[in-house]
Amino acid sequence: MSNRAQALKVLKRLRQEGYQALFAGGCVRDYLLGRRPKDYDVVTNAVPDQIIPLFRKTLKIGARFGVVIVILEGKQVEVATFRTESDYQDGRHPEKVEFATAKEDAMRRDFTVNGMFFDPISRQTLDFVGGREDLQKKIIRTIGNPDERFGEDYLRLLRAVRFAVQLDFEIEEQTWQAVCRHAPKISQISPERIAMELEQILTHPNRARGARLLNDSGLAQTIFPGFEGPCRHFGGKMLRHLPEQIDFPLALAAYFTAAPVNKSMEWAKSLRLSNSTIKHIRYLLEHKDVLADAELPLAQLKMLMAEPYWEDLVHLRKALLLSEGQSISPLKTIQKRAAALKGKILRPKPLLDGHQLIALGAVPGPMVGRLARELYIAQLAEEIQTPHQARRWVQQWLEKHAEPKNE
Repeated sequence: MSNRAQALKVLKRLRQEGYQALFAGGCVRDYLLGRRPKDYDVVTNAVPDQIIPLFRKTLKIGARFGVVIVILEGKQVEVATFRTESDYQDGRHPEKVEFATAKEDAMRRDFTVNGMFFDPISRQTLDFVGGREDLQKKIIRTIGNPDERFGEDYLRLLRAVRFAVQLDFEIEEQTWQAVCRHAPKISQISPERIAMELEQILTHPNRARGARLLNDSGLAQTIFPGFEGPCRHFGGKMLRHLPEQIDFPLALAAYFTAAPVNKSMEWAKSLRLSNSTIKHIRYLLEHKDVLADAELPLAQLKMLMAEPYWEDLVHLRKALLLSEGQSISPLKTIQKRAAALKGKILRPKPLLDGHQLIALGAVPGPMVGRLARELYIAQLAEEIQTPHQARRWVQQWLEKHAEPKNE
């Protein structure tokens, strides 16, 4: 059963009991734009205590705010009671929630394009906020006073940018001025929620425009203190030269490219990203210049290719060259060399282990580690290919690095 079919089934069940029930929010916006909605939310005049008995399985997680999750065939449909919200003490969550009418519910929402309802039975749109007109004009506008809307939930500052990016709409002037005025308040939002919005902005194909809006509004400077001038400008150029589909670590690495690595990692860590994501970003930034030499040693090339970040590193290097107006010919040469290695084992098992090195005369301790590393590099470089060749190579190495005898 599709998401729409599930939501429609819930909606019809509510209607059968005499309640008003409609689709709401983003699914209505996307439907009117001719896009396929990802999720369908249902709104109703039924309160949670009336909704819950109608369905076999529900979750009451947001019931005190009028939200019930209905579970059908293992999937979830959010059902919310028409409501008003007030007394936002922390710039994010309302202290007071009251059940209301559809029109009153629409007036509490963030942007006009998200404030419409749709009746899938009669196929009529209920628009109390001018959302259809703003869809036609391709603008993002708050419902009512923008200072009040943003004051209720500062995350809406980033959401305004995200919708402008995803829909390729302009932000209406008064709404934009309010975004700029309130930008410093984004620091009151949890890093995790900020990261979620940034990911959707900076990984979208329209990401370069998103970076410009983040920069021009002051949001970027608040989220990443010290991210100023040339760094921000160059970050926007970098994002323009990345492939259409990218992941968040590559997007952030590109955005931070012109800043010192340590500072970039401070900003990345401030978003409370996972350790694996942090490691990914650090690797890209620390290795962004490694692919500068078309004659990169074979062993080093293999080690780079064996990393899970190889493709992202190539994309980052290409974007860096294009952003600086340099030729990408050296990088193309490296890519051809890499293509020729496809199918080969990039990280083979070492030809000799530590015990064998000691048996050949290596002194236990730091010497063994150094010898093992250099031997493995020679193996990756295909200078040696068999254990016999490896033993000869080790004997020559030991002779070269033998301690001089005291006479």
